[in-house]
Amino acid sequence: MTARADRSLDLIVFGATSFVGEILCRHLVARHGTDGPLTWAIAGRSASKLDAVAASSGANVERIVADASDEAAMADMVSRTRVVISTVGPYALYGAELVAAAAAAGTDYCDLTGEPQWMQKMIDAHQATAEASGARLVHTCGFDSIPSDLGVWFTQQQAQEAFGTHCTKIAMRVKAMKGGASGGTIASMMNVMEEVASDPSLRKVLTNPYALAPEGDRTGVRQPNVTVPENDEASGAWVAPFVMASVNTRVVFRTHALLGHPWGSEFLYDEAMMMGDGPLGMAKAGALTAGLGGFMGAAAIGPVRGLLNKYVLPKPGEGPSPEDQENGFFDIRFFGETADGQTITTKVTGDRDPGYGSTGKMLGEAALTLLNLPATQTGGGFWTPATAMGDTLIAGLTEHAGLTFTRLD
Repeated sequence: MTARADRSLDLIVFGATSFVGEILCRHLVARHGTDGPLTWAIAGRSASKLDAVAASSGANVERIVADASDEAAMADMVSRTRVVISTVGPYALYGAELVAAAAAAGTDYCDLTGEPQWMQKMIDAHQATAEASGARLVHTCGFDSIPSDLGVWFTQQQAQEAFGTHCTKIAMRVKAMKGGASGGTIASMMNVMEEVASDPSLRKVLTNPYALAPEGDRTGVRQPNVTVPENDEASGAWVAPFVMASVNTRVVFRTHALLGHPWGSEFLYDEAMMMGDGPLGMAKAGALTAGLGGFMGAAAIGPVRGLLNKYVLPKPGEGPSPEDQENGFFDIRFFGETADGQTITTKVTGDRDPGYGSTGKMLGEAALTLLNLPATQTGGGFWTPATAMGDTLIAGLTEHAGLTFTRLD
C-alpha cells in the first residue's frame, strides 16, 4: 500500500460524468483550478464522456477510465489518491467495490448515498479494515444529510453556549425549498424498493431510526415520526412528512452514538415539512401527504414501479438547467428544547437547488475538508459529516458553498 503522503493525487472524482459529478467538477475548477496546488483527476467508465465533461466543466485534468464493478481497477485507482469522491449510484448496485478498496488502502472517501440498508452493510463489513488502515469514510455528504447533521451539531453548540446544557429534543422543519427531484436520488429510492421486495427482512433496517449506529448500539427510545398531517407544536405550523427524513434521522442518531450520547439517552429528533398555518396549511399538509403516500404505494408495486422508471421519473444523469439550479434554494429550521424547557431556534440555508447545485458544492467542500483533516483529529472508520469534520466543514460550507448557519433566538 502506497503511503498516503506519497500518492500523486490529492483527489479523484469518480463518477465525474454524472449530473452532480459535472457540477462538482465546476466547483473544484472555480475553487482550485486545474494547475494549482490541488492535484486532482476525474474518473468514470467512459473515456469519451470524461473528455466531454472536461471540455464542458473546464476540468482539464487527468482522466482515469475505470468501471465500478472492477475490483482491481478500484484498488488501483484509490492507491493513487488521498481522497476519492463517488457520485456513482445507486450505491447498493455500484458502490461496494470502491468502498472496500478505499477502506483497505487507507484512502479517505465521501459520497452522496441516501441508502441506509447499504450504508449499514458497508459499515459492518469494513469498519475494522478502515480502523486499521486509517481510511476515513463519510457517507451522505450532500443535501442528505449535511444540513440535518451539521444543523443539529450547530444547534447543540448554540444551546450549550446560551444555556450551559444540551437540547434533549430537536425538531427539524423544512420551511421552504425550491428544486427538482434528482434522477440519481429517485433511482436509489426505486432500488431500495426492489431490494425490499426481494428481501423483506430489510424492512427492519429501514424502519429502525438507530440502524446506522455502531453494532450493539442500534436500539433506543421510541422516536417521533411525522407520517400524517399534524398541527406541529414545535414550529406552530401544519406539517407533512419529509421524504428524506428516513435517511437524515439515521445519520443524526449515528452522530449521537459516535459522540458517546452527549445529548442523553432520551434524545429525540424528527423531521417534517412546514406547510403553513390555519385551514390552508392543513389543506396543503393533507395534499402533500396524500400525494407522497400515493406515489410510494404505487412504486411499491413491481410492474407499476417499472412503468414509473421507464416513462415518468427522471433518469440518473438528468437534471435542471443551470438557471434553475441558481434559482433554487433551501431554508430549514431546527427547534430545540432543553430538559428544563428552554428553547432555541436555528436555521440552515443554501443558495442553490438542494439536490444538484447545492449538493455538488457540499460534496466538494466535504472532500476538501477531509483532504486537510489531520490524522490525529479523526482516526480511521466510518464517520458522519458532523463527527468527522464538524466546525471545520461548517466554515468551508459558509465560505465556499453558499450555506449559512444562524441562531434565530
